[in-house]
Amino acid sequence: MWIELAEGIEVAVADLSDRRNIHVIGAGGAGMSAISTLLAARGHNVHGSDLKRSPATDRLNAFGIPVTIGHSPDNVGGADMVVASSAIPHDNTELTMARNNGIQIFSRAEMLHSIFKDKQIISVSGTHGKTTTTSMLSLCLVEAGLHPSFLVGGDINESDTNAVWDSGDLAVVEADESDGTFLALDTDIAVITNIEPDHLDHYGDFDSLVGAFDQFARHAKRTVVVNGDDPLAFAIARKIGGESVGMDGSATWRIVSGSTYVNGSEFLLARHGELFPETFRVPVIGEHNLRNAALAVATAIYAGGSPSAVATGLARFGGVARRFQRRGSSHGVIFIDDYAHLPGEVSAAIKTARLLQSNRVVVVFQPHRYSRISMLADDFGSPLALADVVIVTDIYPAGEPVSPGVTGQLVADAVIRSNPDVVVHYIPRLSQLPQLMDEILEEGDLCITMGAGDITTLFDEMLMYWG
Repeated sequence: MWIELAEGIEVAVADLSDRRNIHVIGAGGAGMSAISTLLAARGHNVHGSDLKRSPATDRLNAFGIPVTIGHSPDNVGGADMVVASSAIPHDNTELTMARNNGIQIFSRAEMLHSIFKDKQIISVSGTHGKTTTTSMLSLCLVEAGLHPSFLVGGDINESDTNAVWDSGDLAVVEADESDGTFLALDTDIAVITNIEPDHLDHYGDFDSLVGAFDQFARHAKRTVVVNGDDPLAFAIARKIGGESVGMDGSATWRIVSGSTYVNGSEFLLARHGELFPETFRVPVIGEHNLRNAALAVATAIYAGGSPSAVATGLARFGGVARRFQRRGSSHGVIFIDDYAHLPGEVSAAIKTARLLQSNRVVVVFQPHRYSRISMLADDFGSPLALADVVIVTDIYPAGEPVSPGVTGQLVADAVIRSNPDVVVHYIPRLSQLPQLMDEILEEGDLCITMGAGDITTLFDEMLMYWG
């Protein structure tokens, strides 16, 4: 069955009223593992496949959702329907098997719509910060007793999972703007964290990306809630009469007395000039996290949570995996891991590190996607130059073909142009990293690994190297 969400936007809807046999291609991805978890929680027989084993595939297997490593037509088995993300090639052998046998195929967004079609959907999108904001919002609504279902792009530390199915009317979804599929969700409340250049390989230019966010906001059936300190997001909310959250006095929800310390952040919040009595505290640091928290709080209260319960839920937030996550320490060096792969995220992470560290901040940055670096390499120069030492690896392709002339050297050169005093190394092979890090790192350093690829393993590799 197909339905029209808005003019020009049609989505296929899966019939999940009876128990189905569902195969998920790429089940180890953040979004697809969450979909697998939700479908199984609803009582369906779910199995999947992925190219490589990962913590996500191990967890799905532990939950009773078998994931086969490697793609084969045999994996599809007797499936009634197949779910595949936009990252799966059209000629994938399992997709071909499904098409040849008349098995229904659904995209990630279409299956999300089908799973949550009877709930009020709060869709959280934005260039960065959406995983953290979605996680905070979900915890606030849980504490408020609203029993939300939720799907997040990273594991929430309190629940050690990225998806929960519950009995309440609300569903909180981290909405993916990368390929436009966030427009396929039947959103009630749209949330926008910020809008910065990204995914231009899909949209073509920045104006088209901004236009997609505008459409996302306009299609929301109740309202849009945005970061009012982001000029583009604020302009969208103001144009359609939505809600805005920010430090600027023109915001609908104004952040009052916001402060961030080495052990957390806190703020007061006023709506239309009326101050809530609660002090909202969150045990994560950085001004960007303070804004994420305020956006989550305002959305939770708007959705029906009591301010006092929302404050309690926010205080319980313990972070999200790979979001300024402390991995440990060795040889007097503290290791932090962060998913930052965009200029704004890199800047926020290094500024946060400066709150913790008076000695050197050493950044190991793994650029992500050839298409992104070909367009944005220069934009990484100033953010990375906030560190004392920068090591740039070669590009994590994320499935993209090699682009001649596009390497991590472009990013390293941008840092040098921005600040020649910063020590910069470009190292094309990850296998060379442990030896280089052993030569560079000094007692008292804080080392941050950054990127959306496999750079997260460096801390474990250093422990092995140092014995």
